[in-house]
Amino acid sequence: MSRADIEPQAVNQALIKRGTDAGSYSGTQLEARRIVAHDMPDSRPADAFRDLRTQLLARTGGRGLTLLVVPVAHGSGGSFVATNLASAMAFDERRTVILVDCCLRHPALHRRVGVSEDAFGLTDFLEGRAERVEQVVHSTGVPRLLLVPAGPRREASGDLLGSARMRLLLDSLRGASGEVSVILDAPAVAASPDARILSGMAELSVLVAGYGRDTPSSVQESIGVLDRVRLAGVVFNRVPG
Repeated sequence: MSRADIEPQAVNQALIKRGTDAGSYSGTQLEARRIVAHDMPDSRPADAFRDLRTQLLARTGGRGLTLLVVPVAHGSGGSFVATNLASAMAFDERRTVILVDCCLRHPALHRRVGVSEDAFGLTDFLEGRAERVEQVVHSTGVPRLLLVPAGPRREASGDLLGSARMRLLLDSLRGASGEVSVILDAPAVAASPDARILSGMAELSVLVAGYGRDTPSSVQESIGVLDRVRLAGVVFNRVPG
């Protein structure tokens, strides 16, 4: 199938159906992987991400969105926030959430949500080995949460993430449905130009700062790199990863 054969709305509906089949982790397994669940014995972590979810969706009138989650530095907890925000959005049975691992140099999300390391991923689509969007979207152990893993590692990631094929992928994942949200887990602002490139493709961005780890000056410098019109705010995270 060529690029011209991809129908975003048809792909979107197929992925919504796939999302309904996702989810196999028990509460204990989710806790071990540091992923929030709607029925956790200690509801405080889930409630924190519910509140963040509500604030972000309020900016779009409740419809789905494409959101960039980007840490100030490696270890600030960007992937932790991206995964748990995605899980909290997927608490709503009417929604499907697609998490995209854009950390092409150091991919990790596939391990956290239970997707094979050998599965087709983002780089496979961007470099043309995977022709169809559906090939790179995988069910996870979390209900209504799908993952586009990073795929094979790439050091020269900026050209891939800034490509027309990346925009095609995002358009196809979202389609015209308000039921789908796409969360981009980006590399640290300090690590590469990737975060700046991706910030122009998302409707909103959230900057993640490590509480007691990232200095006020480093946070301000990171804000200056991102598209400030689309920056929703800064999340101060106490948990690494």
